[in-house]
Parts: sequence; C-alpha cells; structure tokens
Amino acid sequence: MSAITNDWLEPLSAEFKKPYYAKLYQTIKQEYNTHEVFPAPDDIFRAFELTPLSKVKVVILGQDPYHNVGQAHGLCFSVKPQVEIPPSLVNIYRELQDDLGCYIPNHGYLVKWAEQGVLLLNTVLTVQAHRANSHRGIGWEEFTDAAIRTVNAIDRPIVFILWGRPAQTKAVMLNNPKHMILKASHPSPFSADRGFFGSRPFSKTNDFLTAHGETPIDWQIENI
Repeated sequence: MSAITNDWLEPLSAEFKKPYYAKLYQTIKQEYNTHEVFPAPDDIFRAFELTPLSKVKVVILGQDPYHNVGQAHGLCFSVKPQVEIPPSLVNIYRELQDDLGCYIPNHGYLVKWAEQGVLLLNTVLTVQAHRANSHRGIGWEEFTDAAIRTVNAIDRPIVFILWGRPAQTKAVMLNNPKHMILKASHPSPFSADRGFFGSRPFSKTNDFLTAHGETPIDWQIENI
C-alpha cells in the first residue's frame, strides 16, 4: 500500500496509529495476496496525492472503486484512458454539457479535475474484482470520515458535492458555515432522472468559488 506523503499526512497521521487502521491494513494486505483487488496498491491514496489538502476547493464523494479490470485508479468516478466511460460518468458528462456547454470527451480520466483542487474521494478505497461494495465495513469509512472532517475544518470556502444517499449521510459532519453543500440524486442510470439531471452542480460550484475570490474549476476534460 502506498503512503501519504504530502500535507494530508499530519492531520491523518493519528488515524494510522489507531487499532482500526492496524486491522484494516492487515485485512487489505491479505486481500491483495489472495484476491484480485482494485485499484493497484500504489493507487489507493491517489486522490490525496493528486489533490493536496492545501489545494482542495471541491469535494466529490463516491462509494467504492469500479470493480472491473482496468477501471479504477484511485479517483471516484474516473477511469484510466482507453477504458470505456462508465454509465454514471456518461451522465455526469451529460449534465456538465447541459450545465456549462462542455463537450463530451472521448475518455473518462478525471485527473485534470483533481489537479485543480477537486478531491475525488471514494468513502471505501478498495474493492474485490467484480464484487461491488465487497470492502464496505472493514475500516475504510472511518479513515475517509477523518479526511472529510479534516476538510470541513478548513477555514476557507469549499464546495461539497454529495450525489446519492450514501454520500449525503456524510452531510452531518459538514457543519462549517464557510462551505457550500450541494445534494442531488446519484448519476447512476437508475437514479439520474430523479434529480441529478438539471441540478447544475458545476455552474453552482464555480459561482460560489468566484463569489468568494477563488479561481473557478475548468471542468472541460479534453479529448485525447
């Protein structure tokens, strides 16, 4: 498992010393030794690596990584280049086009967002191949809750985008009046028509950032 080495390390270092994390570490080690698990070990903390705490402007919460071969690389909703765009991301792109007029790119690699300060965080950071939610409840939620609380405590305006019920359960931790919380249904094909489409999260985020003196996000993912 890769290590966190940037400015996330200090606020999260206490988690690494807790009994739950020691148990989690051993469980994950065993899982990688005995099953096919995604993402690759070096990508588990990729969201933290690509979006340092000091740069976070937006948090998008996902559930757990994509569970098919070649998809997951440590950022929620994102897939590696040359991988078919998953249905939820197809819908995210559709809403982005309707909201801001961005064209729909030919891939689903969202690193550009992460490098601008969009923390693309799954609440569970690993998964067994072809078994969605298989690592739910083994300790990752406690760790990512600590990360969410860390961002909540930051003394500057941040946007939290909560799509779907599991993400929205985290809203109780978000009590900093400087921040904005955007809620909508999940972009999955099963729920996107129930409030995700038309929710305009991208323009609302940029309007908020601009109003508070922050540079808006360039949401356009370019073709490759």
